[in-house]
Amino acid sequence: MMFSVVILAAGKGTRMKSSLPKVLHPIGGVPMVQRIINTVSSLSPRSVHLVYGHGAEQLKATISGDNINWCLQAEQLGTGHAVMQAQNDLQDGEDVLVLVGDAPLIQATTLQRLRDVKQTADIALLTVNLADPTGMGRIIRDGENITGIVEHKDATEQERAITEINTGMMMMNAGDLKRWLGALSNDNAQGEYYLTDVISMAANEGKRIQSAQPDTAVEVEGVNNRVQLSRLECALQQREAERLMMEGVTLADPHRFYLRGELKTGIDVTLDVNVVVEGKVALGDNVYVGPNCILRNCAIKAGSRIEANSIVEDASVAKNCSVGPFARLRPGAVLKDGAKVGNFVEMKKAVLGEGAKANHFTYLGDAEVGARTNIGAGTITCNYDGVNKSKTIIGEDVFIGSNSSLVAPVEIGKGATVGAGSTINKNVPEEDLAVARAKQRNIQGWIKPKKN
Repeated sequence: MMFSVVILAAGKGTRMKSSLPKVLHPIGGVPMVQRIINTVSSLSPRSVHLVYGHGAEQLKATISGDNINWCLQAEQLGTGHAVMQAQNDLQDGEDVLVLVGDAPLIQATTLQRLRDVKQTADIALLTVNLADPTGMGRIIRDGENITGIVEHKDATEQERAITEINTGMMMMNAGDLKRWLGALSNDNAQGEYYLTDVISMAANEGKRIQSAQPDTAVEVEGVNNRVQLSRLECALQQREAERLMMEGVTLADPHRFYLRGELKTGIDVTLDVNVVVEGKVALGDNVYVGPNCILRNCAIKAGSRIEANSIVEDASVAKNCSVGPFARLRPGAVLKDGAKVGNFVEMKKAVLGEGAKANHFTYLGDAEVGARTNIGAGTITCNYDGVNKSKTIIGEDVFIGSNSSLVAPVEIGKGATVGAGSTINKNVPEEDLAVARAKQRNIQGWIKPKKN
């Protein structure tokens, strides 16, 4: 059946003690409300109605989605009032899934379970049993049918013994919802309209109210402060680590792995401790990533090794390459099959050809390096003159001696050699030897300075 989603995300989140709206705080590198939007989008709703209030400009600048309808709640007058802001955009014949914007670990399988329950009920309510339900609204039942929700402060001792609690997430027909919203009252100490009141209204009409539950309580746990935020971050990382290991990835320590984006892996991938994955990353078969590495928006193909303490960002590493330790591949860096960069090598907008090597202390920026070329230690492509950047082109089978400076724009022909310590600012023809350094003088009788 066609359905729409209403996400309640208008709260300021004062207990976060932050200028950032609560729902924009990241979980796994993704703003928590964006994570919820991504999850529900996988179920193909007709539309997603995002009820917002505090931090409107920040929200609109950050959140993305194809079918988001922005619903302003200028005053925060309760959950019922929040849903009222979206009611004019709901179609009577559709179902409405109401979600809270600060429970980011909800899974699509749980939401589908809630939808399945709704097929045989008038209202499907997502509940969970907690060992300690203190402070939470309790679910009141008459047999299997739910008849109401009582808040902790209003509950009797017998009701407080109930461990099944309300998560704030539910699904019902839009026509029924709008009718019940119209009957809500704010005649209470807080002067607010509570969405939970529609449950008792529905029960009084004899409606069938059934529940679904998540696989784990952490799915519906909300964030109100940074302690809870960190707890959910840890829970998400553990969940992702277990998923990857079940898919065949070896994690040296699943408690020291950090996924802040999307990771696709081949078979027999190994990740050592403290690997951080951000953005979209793809790792081919038999890729090894050493300890303390950062992978950000990159692709690393089969058989390649990223050694310890290296950063690969917006870069591409082909098959059977070696990177690091302590290497940095910046945006636009490309390693072709069998290429190697070693310790303290940095590349940016540069291509290292098949089997080419830059093993030590080198900067390659705005450069093309041909196959099988060897770049000696301390080599720099001088690509920036203070105003413009220019390109260095190095052919195949070239040898660049240590401590050389290649001043762009410049081309080194196929098979050429550059003597160590040279500063090259003119093109070098194929197979030539280029030496550009001051003549050495040995001074006899040199008297070393002495301390006064």
